[in-house]
Amino acid sequence: MNDANKPMMAQRFRGFYPVIVDVETGGFNPNTDALLEIAGVGINMLADGTLKRGETWRYHVQPFPGANLEPASLAVNGILDPFHPLRPALPEKEALTRLFTDIRRAVKDNGCNRAVLVGHNAYFDLNFLNAAAIRCDIKRNPFHPFSCFDTVTLAGVAFGQTVLAKAAGAAGLHWDSNEAHSAAYDAELTADLFCVICNKFRGVYELHRNETDAAMQND
Repeated sequence: MNDANKPMMAQRFRGFYPVIVDVETGGFNPNTDALLEIAGVGINMLADGTLKRGETWRYHVQPFPGANLEPASLAVNGILDPFHPLRPALPEKEALTRLFTDIRRAVKDNGCNRAVLVGHNAYFDLNFLNAAAIRCDIKRNPFHPFSCFDTVTLAGVAFGQTVLAKAAGAAGLHWDSNEAHSAAYDAELTADLFCVICNKFRGVYELHRNETDAAMQND
């Protein structure tokens, strides 16, 4: 298919479909510390090419056998008892399988080839996601294994802010500190921030695309 005939989202990021991901964990080591909660947020593209936050997928996760749980990390994310019987947590493999199914559907619906992870300090989220997928022997990981978009960098360029709360404020978004450190909330705010920045630079992207199209027609 000619690039010009592909869906707009497939053209925007070279066939990648951006999915904002946030994880809540039992520590900082993806190989030893528990994955406790994971959320993904899709992105929609409107008819005029602007981006808007789409569907949210959120799963509570049971610590894998032998997983480390650091009290300091649990105090931050508020998951004080990961084994509480009323916590609607799924086994790690089931949670990832459901999330990956959601994401593969969104990738297909948008005419893209695969997902690319977007995160605030994206390297952290991608490492935990990849480690869990390997641990669960999941072969069909929809995400690019190492490429990602980091809103820390994007917000630093666009607003001179790198902390999510401050970057959200600079972007004109409301930040609720009482909701922070929930995977779904942080992912949704990061998605909104990503959309604001991409939309802010949409004119630059479209100018470059028009210049490229003109150059190809003249060859």
